[in-house]
Amino acid sequence: MPRGEKTKYSEKQKRKAEHIEDSYEARGLDKQEAEARAWATVNKQSGGGEKSGGSRKVAARRKSTARKNSARRAVATKRGNSPNRGRASSRRGHARRTPKVAARRSAR
Repeated sequence: MPRGEKTKYSEKQKRKAEHIEDSYEARGLDKQEAEARAWATVNKQSGGGEKSGGSRKVAARRKSTARKNSARRAVATKRGNSPNRGRASSRRGHARRTPKVAARRSAR
């Protein structure tokens, strides 16, 4: 599929992009920039074209939730927090745990 081809998009996505483009033009952007931003917005919201392929099996809401969760995990990791909140350490043996964690576990 050549760049810029819109055949893989559903009719709903095309209508959505058109409305978004009109909104950008009303704000004063030129036609070409408004169109580019509109399609970028549609891609971000729905994960790209939805006419065929495996992505049709996953609902848009589920994809959106997955993206949000992924973003939350990325931020937590960046801040130094474990994205699984320490659950991975309970799967490892006692020998691999730090003394502090082992002490906490034995106190329970």
